[in-house]
Amino acid sequence: MSKSPIEKTSSTESPQNDVEKTFSNNEREDSFIPDEEKIRQTTELAQELGINEKKLMWKLDLCIVPPFILLYFLAFLDRINVSNAKVYGMAEDLNLKGDQFNVALTIFFVPYIIFEIISNYSMKKVSPHIWLSGCILVFGCVTLAMGFVKNYSGLLACRFFLGAAEASSFPGIFYILSTYYTGVESQKRFSTFFSCTCLAGAAGGAIAYKINDLQGVHGYNSWQWIFIVEGTFTAGLAFLLYFIIPDFPENARFLNDVERTFVKRKLEIHSVQSGFEVEYGWKDIFNTFKDPMLMLTALAYFALVIPSYGYAYFSPTIIKEMGYTAVSANQHSVYPWLAAFGYTNIIAVASDYTKIRSPFAISSGLMAIVGLALVLGLHDNAQGRYAGCFLVATGLYSSMPSLVCWTALNFGGHLRKSIGTANQVGFGNIGGIISTFIFLAVDAPRYVKGLSIGIAFTVFSIIIMLVMVVLLNRRNRIKQTDSYKERFFAQDEKAIVLAGDEHPTFKYLY
Repeated sequence: MSKSPIEKTSSTESPQNDVEKTFSNNEREDSFIPDEEKIRQTTELAQELGINEKKLMWKLDLCIVPPFILLYFLAFLDRINVSNAKVYGMAEDLNLKGDQFNVALTIFFVPYIIFEIISNYSMKKVSPHIWLSGCILVFGCVTLAMGFVKNYSGLLACRFFLGAAEASSFPGIFYILSTYYTGVESQKRFSTFFSCTCLAGAAGGAIAYKINDLQGVHGYNSWQWIFIVEGTFTAGLAFLLYFIIPDFPENARFLNDVERTFVKRKLEIHSVQSGFEVEYGWKDIFNTFKDPMLMLTALAYFALVIPSYGYAYFSPTIIKEMGYTAVSANQHSVYPWLAAFGYTNIIAVASDYTKIRSPFAISSGLMAIVGLALVLGLHDNAQGRYAGCFLVATGLYSSMPSLVCWTALNFGGHLRKSIGTANQVGFGNIGGIISTFIFLAVDAPRYVKGLSIGIAFTVFSIIIMLVMVVLLNRRNRIKQTDSYKERFFAQDEKAIVLAGDEHPTFKYLY
């Protein structure tokens, strides 16, 4: 694998005499800036521009986080509702045989994986509020259409277009969020948004529980009403999202000119120059992929996705196999999601307070391993397996936002944030394909294969995260060497801006 500039040795290279020229008349910083100095510079900037930082932060939180919570809540709800529909007899009504249900789950991820990087790139061309609200409108309409499918082919077609429409949501949201908040501000916001997946999982079970009352109304079965109700709700709210989804800070509609200037310069103080105005092409994107960190972050997320989606798609079925009725299984699937929601936000506050990321992501992964082991090992104890579900949901759905936030904050500048987040989520969701084939009906009620594979991949993710900690620590040390600084500033100004986090002043978090 090709090495990034940070990984390459340069001790034999000749010093560059005209390094300063690459920044034209701008002052060059070439060492880590202490956090206290960043805070001081930010305070001075706020005073200079007449900005009340606390008031502006509240404005950002109210205008950025809630729209994204709503957007992804709708997307995740419509993605996993197929598992609730299966409990209510969808597979029997559509005459699904063998692994056809698993294939229907899998087909979602094919366009989802392909279009994520394209989507993030497209948001530089089309305003995010137009792009994302349009995608969620399509997503809602396709979900609604799933309520009227008559056979396996129709289900496959709908699942394919669902994947294409939702490809924009997850990496796009993390990309935009990372352009508004500094490292010490981000985890709470990232986890607040991400934990809506837990609420969506809980809401999916709760809605399915109540929708059972609609069985036979107007000639439709309860599983059809799940798609009809949730699809209509999603498509309707897409029109609201058009007006409230934020664009990038440089052209955010809810900020005035002074506020835009402050947010942009504040992020540059705490990170690096954003490079929003710099045009980049496919060659620049290809060069970004030479950094091995992109593959490591993607692998770590990929390994967590497998057990996470396995749980999201099959938890109602697993709980039903513990002896509950179909209606009761959907009801009982709610509570582990609620526990995951609470825990995710608690550790987010702790992570921002301590300014560390990896210990929380790793410890949550260990919790998930314990939970998976309980569900696997206590095959004669329904209550013990159900307790394991709490640990699985809580561990996996708190580890993933910690990992993705950690990743997004360690990519600097629009190019590397865009490609880094999309690649992590896009490649990671290949794990979604695997997850749909490890919980097979023939393995019920113990699901030994699926649970064992989930444990193995969670362990693998933890190992990759430990490798990332070592590599990021090494990179921070290399950045302080004169040879690295000389080589970095010998590039032209565009290359320096697009290099983002490889700038010597950028300190990686771990």
